[in-house]
Amino acid sequence: MAVSAFDLLDLDSLLTDEERDVRALVRRVADDRVRPYVADWYERGEVPVRDLALEFGKLGLLGMHLKGYGCAGSSAVAYGLACLEMEAADSGVRSLISVQGSLAMYAIWRYGSEEQKQCWLPGMAAGELIGCFGLTEPDHGSDPAAMATRARRDGADWILTGGKMWITNAPVADVAVIWARAEEGVVGFAVPTDTPGFAAREVRHKMSLRASATGEITLDEVRLPEAARLPDARGLKAPLSCLTEARFGIVWGSLGAARDCLDTAIAYAGSREQFGRPIAGFQLTQAKFADMALELQKGYLLAMHLGRRHDAVGLRPEQVSAGKLNNVREAIAIARQCRTILGANGVSGEYPIMRHANNLESVLTYEGTSEIHQLVLGQQLTGLSAFAG
Repeated sequence: MAVSAFDLLDLDSLLTDEERDVRALVRRVADDRVRPYVADWYERGEVPVRDLALEFGKLGLLGMHLKGYGCAGSSAVAYGLACLEMEAADSGVRSLISVQGSLAMYAIWRYGSEEQKQCWLPGMAAGELIGCFGLTEPDHGSDPAAMATRARRDGADWILTGGKMWITNAPVADVAVIWARAEEGVVGFAVPTDTPGFAAREVRHKMSLRASATGEITLDEVRLPEAARLPDARGLKAPLSCLTEARFGIVWGSLGAARDCLDTAIAYAGSREQFGRPIAGFQLTQAKFADMALELQKGYLLAMHLGRRHDAVGLRPEQVSAGKLNNVREAIAIARQCRTILGANGVSGEYPIMRHANNLESVLTYEGTSEIHQLVLGQQLTGLSAFAG
């Protein structure tokens, strides 16, 4: 009798009843609200962000790991499971949840004033307001310390000038968390997107994360009051801590894409006959399945360990780097291998595997490329930084 990959090691036994309930809820939402439509969204390069945000907000999925201000206050493991189940449907839709909760909301929750939190977080938790996180620039991706966006004082106000690129949710956002360099160092702002001088242009012709709204932000002498500055954000460590928060969700989410690819390939191999029998019965196919299932389970155990530590004592950035590096790298390898099992059908939009593989190309890069995470781990192992030479 066939079992699912996670059943091989009885990994469900690691979860609490509450965590299983969260997983079941998000899986049901993904099955009902995302899976039937996502292939069409992906093909058209459009996604109903606001409709989805409202539905996710009603279920408490936005900023679900934060406390107060309408947020659910769930455990890190529960949040990770939510990311896994949503990314099993699509990485781009999962990124809506991650950017909203772990980047935009987290930045305001962690570094904002009480007035900013009261102004933005309840509406964002409900999905009534959409947020984005502007750190990456056209010429500065892996090196945010070199950002060109500037913030200068003008009397009691601030003036922002510059641009951000590859910003998820930017085309539909109500508030943008923008990071800029000022005389005192890196500072952050909660910028209402209807502020004069702020513009967001949707990035078109993407071959990956097509079921996600991605934008380029232009800041043309955007005037903001002091009340828009995040008062507790001092230096580059502030935005980097937000990236660490978001990377944790990716550690889990990437496993969802990999699981969906493997489930699809196993089901396909069981019904696809060549040489008089199902291809699932061939030794080479079973060897592929065995190797992929092992990597998937090892990635899950790594994610679970990091999740339990996150809930108990917190995580160091390099620990999250280890999870992101391993799990995304293995997830994309699983997607590519599963594509080979489906043969030519593997590139068809009728099946989710090529869509997952294309999406994972972006997941491999954003929130820190594999090379950046290798250097983070290398610095921890050697005590020497290889980032500047």
